[in-house]
Amino acid sequence: MKITNVEFFHLNPRLCDRYQGHEVRFSGIDTQTVFRVTLDNGVVGYGDERGHTSLSAGQIAGMIDQSPFNYVAGALSTGLMGALYDALGKAVEEPAYKLLGQKVRDRVPVAAWTRPAAPEDFAREIQRAAQEGYTIFKMHSAEHHDVIEQTRAAQEVAPTGFKVHWDFNHNRPATAVLRIVDALEKFPVVGFLEDPLYPYDIEGWRLLRSKTSLPLLMHVPQLGGGPEIQRDVADLYMIGEMGIGHSIRRGLAAAAAGLSTVVQLTGGTLCKAMAMHLGAVIPNVSHSTNLDDQYAEDVTGGRLEVSEGSTPVPEGPGLGVEVDEQILAELAARPKSELPRHVGILHLPGGTTYYTPSIPAVERLTGFVEGNVRGVRSEVWNDDGSEEFARVYEQVQKTGKVKA
Repeated sequence: MKITNVEFFHLNPRLCDRYQGHEVRFSGIDTQTVFRVTLDNGVVGYGDERGHTSLSAGQIAGMIDQSPFNYVAGALSTGLMGALYDALGKAVEEPAYKLLGQKVRDRVPVAAWTRPAAPEDFAREIQRAAQEGYTIFKMHSAEHHDVIEQTRAAQEVAPTGFKVHWDFNHNRPATAVLRIVDALEKFPVVGFLEDPLYPYDIEGWRLLRSKTSLPLLMHVPQLGGGPEIQRDVADLYMIGEMGIGHSIRRGLAAAAAGLSTVVQLTGGTLCKAMAMHLGAVIPNVSHSTNLDDQYAEDVTGGRLEVSEGSTPVPEGPGLGVEVDEQILAELAARPKSELPRHVGILHLPGGTTYYTPSIPAVERLTGFVEGNVRGVRSEVWNDDGSEEFARVYEQVQKTGKVKA
């Protein structure tokens, strides 16, 4: 069994209708890459990932005439690994999880997702996710939104037991985050706290873990994972995006230490299917975060089921989902979307307003790190054809910011 062809396609799928008018906020999310791997027995495997990524002619040539088994538990990109596992599973007529390890669950808990949003938008996203069957929602904090007010808005609409997975972007020192965490603990809706501190601040992580009841999740361990596990810096570790083989090793190491993992693979339905197969074999998986709930269309023609907070592990050969070649061709032929002309608007709690070329950089404008300006609000002003927009747009393009 040999690889005879490796191809990639840059796709530009539409986002869900609820994001119309929010193109700036979702910049870059509406791009995917699908990989197609063909074997000499005629089997074709597919995988996808977020963003437009490419393979050089030399990289492709290096895979031709190789056995696909040479790449089992490899460190190639998410989409390419998905295509290889899809092809291998189809060739041996078994689901991909049987090539990863021993299955320990039939369904994997999954989280909904969206880009940073104002409190009122976040509340609508929580309601949307609950209606779609999710019980966990991952959200990145952002310097241009008040994380406490976002959490309050989520708490007001979330069903009982629904949990927010906050990602704090590992961009703060302990002095900037300790009181924020203390405030978040008072909201039952907060379930997980990802990357609250600089990733290299091992002692800070240990200190925070000793002071909070919120489970701490580490995304990219700077020491590789093992030393962090030994030093008890977190309750959960993220796997998925560092390569399949590395993810399996880290997931099993965390489980052996009595800790949990979160599987994160970002792309469309093919990518989520790969995440479900990985989640099927790793003990102590808390949940999986994916992007499939952001798209109005997909090369498979649909999405995997979500019910009572979890998604079934596909049982068909390979990834267990099929690609519609006509949809693939249509999305590959579609041009990449262009952002509208826009201006960012930042409202500070004391009444000051800044206009900026795009989403405001609060720390640069105010000197305060993310989360330390309570009551901050922001919005994006898309070109509405007005003379006022044209005037402000021209000013910020020249000066970088305008203080109102």
